[in-house]
Amino acid sequence: MFISVVIPTYNRLPILRQCLDALEAQELGEPLERYEVVLVDDGSTDATVSWLADNAPAYPHLRLFRQQHGGPAAGRNRGVEEAQGEVIVFIDSDLVVTPSFLVNHARALQAQWSRSGNRLCFTYGAVINTANFENPTREPHKLNDLSWAYFATGNVAIDRQLLEQAGLFDTGFRLYGWEDLELGERLRRLGVLLVRCPAAVGYHWHPALSLEQIPDLVRVERERAKMGLVFYRKHPTRRVRFIIQYTWLHRLLWELLTLGGLVNERSLRPLLAWLIRQGHAGVAMELLRLPLNRLGVRELYAQARREGLA
Repeated sequence: MFISVVIPTYNRLPILRQCLDALEAQELGEPLERYEVVLVDDGSTDATVSWLADNAPAYPHLRLFRQQHGGPAAGRNRGVEEAQGEVIVFIDSDLVVTPSFLVNHARALQAQWSRSGNRLCFTYGAVINTANFENPTREPHKLNDLSWAYFATGNVAIDRQLLEQAGLFDTGFRLYGWEDLELGERLRRLGVLLVRCPAAVGYHWHPALSLEQIPDLVRVERERAKMGLVFYRKHPTRRVRFIIQYTWLHRLLWELLTLGGLVNERSLRPLLAWLIRQGHAGVAMELLRLPLNRLGVRELYAQARREGLA
């Protein structure tokens, strides 16, 4: 089996270096015969490209492609177009994987192909969230690391022809969110089976919460709302409404949990600051999710009214 690991990146050089180091350390074994890393730089403005040029000999599996900034959907599509492997593995550039990552994906795929007699499946590896930049792979598996998503590109492997049959990613998703789940809805219609592969472990690094991050988190929620409606317009089903939280149930839930907006990112700042000082940034982030969810749902309904959907 020949695997192409497709990674879009944008201004992530510090953690990207760890990501690429981990991929260079991959173990080979039946059925994995070889692999390549297809990195698509999506118009980075940091030192990503120059650093990669200076350190190219250290990454013999790496093939770099550059494009103007167009978002992760365009980056992943470019990566698939340039890939040479029969199987595509998608990860993000802030994921650090274990040495057996690719061979475990390969074995799980091959086993399912043999059982079913076709390639209508993809493997979904484990993603463990961590704020430990120095040693991300030391993070233990936590309850909130579990994901119920059907197809999320943080850690999946799929037959290339099947992916192309589904139509790749919709580049209409130019802002943050939903482009991978939307492709997942098309894969679901083709009868593609999700195969859990917990042995293919990736550690997703993101910095611990700081108060300075809050404006950016608010921006991301607004972008997710806009892209959520792009998702819903393509798949106007009850299932998608629940995925993007476009229901009265979600609207009522977040209004109740935030006391109608009294609990918000501004009123929470003193408590968040105290929790962060006490070393509980994770707890602070979970608390902040309450007003962020309310903001996202309210923005979703407001955007729907503007577009005549509500």
